[in-house]
Amino acid sequence: MKLALSALVVAVLAASSGCVSKPDNITPVKPFDSKLYLGKWYEIARLDQRFERGLSRVTAEYSMRPDGGIKVLNRGYESEKNVYKESEGKAYFVGATDTAYLKVSFFGPFYGSYIVFDLDPAYRTSMVGGPDTSYLWILSRTPTLDAATTTRLVEKAKSLGYATDKLIYVDQTAP
Repeated sequence: MKLALSALVVAVLAASSGCVSKPDNITPVKPFDSKLYLGKWYEIARLDQRFERGLSRVTAEYSMRPDGGIKVLNRGYESEKNVYKESEGKAYFVGATDTAYLKVSFFGPFYGSYIVFDLDPAYRTSMVGGPDTSYLWILSRTPTLDAATTTRLVEKAKSLGYATDKLIYVDQTAP
């Protein structure tokens, strides 16, 4: 009975810590320099997630935390209410710090995967996935991205099993 209870406690703790797995065919960028990744990124396209539904002008800003992790500040405009919504989180490397495989939390002890699987050498564009192929973000250092780069990223995502026909292209224009 004691062993069964211990196993149950371990299972509950594991489930409550979030899902930091990754799809088998997704390879995190390596080598990865988190210092070069810091700063502001604009969301060019995403697969729909309830926590971003209806938002435009979405950005993510990354900075170092005193504990060695990365502070994540997501911001998006909700036009129906004429307000910006912000969410602050924290990210930590799942393994080696030169591999772009992190876990991110916006809600206490609950973590999800943050996997950079495409990153240009100048750290100007990025493609990020989560624990499965229902999570995808195309990011850029600028509010717009040229058609050739967008096409290349979308085609790569499609070849990896992402439902790119369901991408939401984010309006980054100010009213």
